[in-house]
Parts: sequence; C-alpha cells; structure tokens
Amino acid sequence: MKYQNEFGGANRVLVALMTRQGDIFTPGYFTELRKVTDEVTFLPAVDRSQVQSLFTPNVRYIEVVEDGFAGGNVIPADFTATPAHFAKVRENIIKSGKLGQLVATDFTGALVSAQLLEVDPRTGRKIDYLRVAEGLEAIRRRVEHDSGGAISVHIIGFAKVIGDISDGARGVLLLFGVSIFITSLLVWQYAGRWKLAAAPIACSLVAVVWQLGALTALGYGLDPFSILVPFLVFAIGVSHGVQKISLFRNEMFQGHDGPTAARHAFLQLIVPGVVALLTDTVGFLTMLVIKIPVIRELAVIASLGVSVIVITNFFLLPILLSYLHLPAACGEWVASRRARTDRFWARLARGMKPVPSLVIIVIWFALGAWGYRKAELVRIGDTQAGVPELRPNSRYNVDTRVITSRFSIGADILSVMVETVPNGCVDYEVVTLMDQFEGRIRTVPGVQSVISLASMAKLVNAGYSEGSLKWRILPRNPQALAQAVSPIETATGLLNADGSVMPVMIFLADHKAGTLRAVTDAVKAFAAEHPSAKARFVLASGNAGVMAATNEVVQAAQTPILLWVFGAVIALCLLTFRSMRATLCIVVPLAIVSWLAYALMAGLGLGLKTSTLPVVALGVGIGVDYGIYLFAQLHGALKAGDDFEATMFGALKDTGTAIVFTGLTLAIGVSTWIFSDLKFQADMGLLLTFMFLVNMLGAIVLLPAMARWCFRRGSRAG
Repeated sequence: MKYQNEFGGANRVLVALMTRQGDIFTPGYFTELRKVTDEVTFLPAVDRSQVQSLFTPNVRYIEVVEDGFAGGNVIPADFTATPAHFAKVRENIIKSGKLGQLVATDFTGALVSAQLLEVDPRTGRKIDYLRVAEGLEAIRRRVEHDSGGAISVHIIGFAKVIGDISDGARGVLLLFGVSIFITSLLVWQYAGRWKLAAAPIACSLVAVVWQLGALTALGYGLDPFSILVPFLVFAIGVSHGVQKISLFRNEMFQGHDGPTAARHAFLQLIVPGVVALLTDTVGFLTMLVIKIPVIRELAVIASLGVSVIVITNFFLLPILLSYLHLPAACGEWVASRRARTDRFWARLARGMKPVPSLVIIVIWFALGAWGYRKAELVRIGDTQAGVPELRPNSRYNVDTRVITSRFSIGADILSVMVETVPNGCVDYEVVTLMDQFEGRIRTVPGVQSVISLASMAKLVNAGYSEGSLKWRILPRNPQALAQAVSPIETATGLLNADGSVMPVMIFLADHKAGTLRAVTDAVKAFAAEHPSAKARFVLASGNAGVMAATNEVVQAAQTPILLWVFGAVIALCLLTFRSMRATLCIVVPLAIVSWLAYALMAGLGLGLKTSTLPVVALGVGIGVDYGIYLFAQLHGALKAGDDFEATMFGALKDTGTAIVFTGLTLAIGVSTWIFSDLKFQADMGLLLTFMFLVNMLGAIVLLPAMARWCFRRGSRAG
C-alpha cells in the first residue's frame, strides 16, 4: 500500500466484451464498448484516472515516421464506424502494444480495466463492494440485452468476487434454518418431551441473538467468511445444553422436584462446563496472533459468542428447566431406552481390558502418524485456478477462464516495486538490472507476460532506428537512454513522477499456491544474487501480491496458532484436573483428530488459508468439550482407586449417550452446508462434519483406552 496513491492498489476490475461471432470491428460492438467505458468510469469508488479501454485517452500508440515519432489515441477523435477507420484502429492497437492486454489476441473481444479506491470520494465512506458488484451486473444485463446476445460480458475482480460470494451466502441462511430444524428434531427425539428439548434450543438461539447484537454494538459485522460462526455458537450451546437436560432428567427421575433437579444438574456441570467454554474462548482468542484482519475479526466474533453461552447455558437454562415437570410416562420411556444404551456402555466398559485398550491406542496412534505425514502435503494458499470459494462452474470462474484464455493478462497481477534513486529511470545500471530481472521472471512457470519500463524503453529505442530488432536494446549513453524513456508517461503506471519507483507488472495465469510461491521465490533469489546500492526489488503490489503476502502470514502462523490453542487447552485441563495423565487423555485425541483433519484437507485438495485455518482451531475448541465432560465423571473415582470398569460404565452411562448424540446431531446439522452454492462453505461443512464425528469417537473410544493405561491403580486384574 506504500505506493497505492501513485500506481493504484490491488483492487482492479476487468470487464470483457466478447463477440459471439466475428471480430470487434463492427459499429454495434464499438457503440457498446464506448457505453461500457462510460458506465464503468462512473461506478462508485472507481478511480477515473486509472480507467483504461480503447476509448480512454490514456491508451495511446507511438510509431516511427519519416520526421521522427508520431502518436495519438488508439481510437482517434474523428473516428467513425467506417471500414477505413476500423482498419486504422486495428493498426493502432498493434502499434500500441495493447494486443493481448486490452484487446483479445484474436480480436474477438476487448477489456475495460478500472481501479477501485478504498474510500468512495463522493460519500467519504469505505467502498461498498456489493453496490459496485450490483453496478457491474447491471452493465452485463444491459449489454447482453441490447446486443441481442451478440456480445457476451465477462467480469472479474475482487469486487465481483465479494458480490458473488455474498449472493451465495444468502443461501446459507436457508441452510442455517434447515440445520436448526434438524437439530431441534433430533434433540426432541433424545429428550422425549418437546418442552425439555425446547429449553436448550431456545437458550442457544438466545446466545446467537445476543452475539449478533453485541457485534453490532461493537461495530463488527458478518462477512461471508464469518457467517458460519453463529451456527457454531448454536452448535456449542446445544452441545452443552444436552449434557444439562440429560442430568436434569436423571435427577427428576430420582424423585427431585424441578428446582432441585435443575440445581443439582447445575452444580455437577458448572466446573467442567465453564472449563470447556473457557477453553473454547481462549482457543478462539489465540487466532488473534495471526496478523490478518479477517481472522482477527473471526476470533473476536467466535470468542464473544462462546462467552455469551456461559450466561445462557449456565444461568438461563437451569432457570427454564426448574419450571418443568416430567410425567411418569416420560420416565418409563427414558428408562426403557436407557436399558438398551446401558447394555452397550456396559459392554464397552468391560471391553476396556489392558490388551484391547492397547490395541485401540496403537490403531489411533498409527492413524495419527499417517495423518501427520499427510498433513505435510497441505499447500499454503489456493490449490485451484479461479476463485476456489465458488464452484468451478460458477459464472465468475467461467469468466476467469474466458479472459485468461483470450488475453495475455488476467485478474492476477503481482507488481514488484523497483525502488531506486531519483531519475533512476535514466540510469543505465538500474534499467539494465530491471531488464535482467524481467528476463528471469518471464521463464517462471505460471507467468503469462511481464511489462516494465525497461522493455518499453527497448521498443522505443528500436523505433528510433526504423524498428530494427538490432536496436531493441537499452542504450548506454545517458542522453540516448533518456530519449528512449521520455515517451513513457507516468499514466502508464510504469514509473512515478521523479523516476525513483518503477513497478514491474507480472501477469499470472492463476493465483495457485505453487504459482505464487514460484514467482516470489524467483524475485527473492534475484534480489539476493544482484545486490545493488541503487536499486531494490521489493515485494509486492497487485492482488496476487496481496495473496502471496497472505499465504506467507498463514504459513508463519499455522504452527503458532495450533501451539497456542493446544497450550490453552493443556493449561486449563491442568488447572482443572491437577493431573498430567488426565490432561494427556483429553489432549492426545484432539491432536490426532487435528492431524487427520489436515490429511482430509490434503485429500480434498483444500489449501490452508484464511478461510480454512480458523476451522481447525474452531474444531479443536468444540472437540475438547467431549473429553472434558467425560473425564470430569471419571477423574475423581479413578484417583480414589475405584474399579476402572465400574467407573467407566458410570461415566459413559451419564455422559456418553449425550456425547454420541451431540456429535451425531452437530455432524448432521453441519453436513447440510455441503449443499451450499459456495464451495468453501461446502468444504467447511465437510471438514467440520468430519471433526465433530471423529472428535466424538476419540472421546468415546480413545480416551477410555488411554485412561485404562494411565490409571492402572484402579483397574481390575486381567
């Protein structure tokens, strides 16, 4: 952003008008191109001086004539739609060097390029991307309607990405409603009474409403990447609520009245419940270590929502439960169902002998080792061309493929800033170094084209010698070099006013992680191999430069964030249980599930980036609840040396059913996201479904197996 005012930022929009038949040299096409140029120029927050198309005065050509140089606008002021003028414009396009940049290489389309400002100068407010996206879509509809389908419009750029993602995010609200409905039905089936089921659902919805209200009061909002958080808050609330209604129901069937049963359930679960929620909150807050605003905002939103659950689930829910009365028929129904589940838990507890437990531990540890190795295959950044947040067949990704296939440029630009001395643009040593750099970068896979002052100056110098290729060089003579550089105006974006900063614009075929890494590594290697007191090659501007920088931040943060999350879990477990063995029994399953989640990401081709890294932390935060609730029932009896199988049976009987039910319910609810129009939300739904299920299995299977070996004193012989 250092040179944003001089060269524009990373926020560019490209509007391509493509003919369905023939080429662009028709009266109808040029009429539409002129209209679109004007419409794009007057969109909100567009930097009008940076708009480029065949009809803008900053798109010019230079040619060599008998008297020296001649030049002018690509489309002359006296242009009329005649064959002679069309032929002249075709020649001017070739002379200007804009073939492949503003005009398709086969003359079947042309671009209108615009830079967006961060602040709308007319309103003084931050740019409204949705309004810009709506304006672009209005242009598309008008052109395709007025042309009778003869011209297709293709639009790419960050503003359009946000618009398309926001359109898809509206469908998430429907999925959110479906998830709540499914969860409510499953809780009702578990509770046996609709009033008993309604209590945790209502409290969880209240937590979501309070969270959204608090966010508004604090000046935050929900973007398409954080719109999933309210459902996660709802899911966490339901998870804790099911534990409470399970114990409340047990207390009621032991003969207690409503207030007494609610008080007993509250007292039994207050310590493990608050510890679990504190672990969730601290785990989410650790995401603040990542210096990316969208992730930091996500951390605040998630931790605020979990903090609200402490109030709704540990104060509001017991109060609601205290007013309930369960009839004897409900007790009989629950007793008959518990008889079936108790037989399963009894078999599982009896099966936790030392040898079977060891087999379970070995299998899980082997899975963890496999997941750890596969986790190394996860790429940092995007793994697909186009916008991976959208479906491959989405209109935006189709538009991206059309533009990148017909033009030599695309939406992905990485600009390397060459910082030099004043008037460095006419310093032979500096410009030659830029030319060498440009030659190196052109050979990097994924680079479509490169433009810099050095390459343009060589073209101009050849023009002084009747276009001879022998003179397409950088002259050593300062006056000759100045003569070659002088026709290159600052409006081209290739140098600033005093020639002390010169961008090298690198157009990429895509913004895949491998492409960005190859280009940035090549830039760093060249800078290290060619130290200069006069020139520094600085990364980077352009939208691809922002993505590359983001990938580096995510790569640097992935290990610290997991260390912070697990560090918080370990610290709170140690404070709660005062036992390293208990802490290991809770934390090890979480670590194995995290590695398996990374392995799943590698198998699905998901890159680690700003939208996926928080999910791993969120999954750990939610998964720890299972282990804490189960071990809270185990810990006291195991320390006292009670019989392991009896203790395990009691813990599984009281909390195991609730854990299994919660894991399945949340997994089923989240799995509805797989049908989202947004691919990244579908991917997150699949990833969270996996983490809910496997965390549940880890708590029910691996944790007891580890406890069997960590607390041998309380186990039976044999």
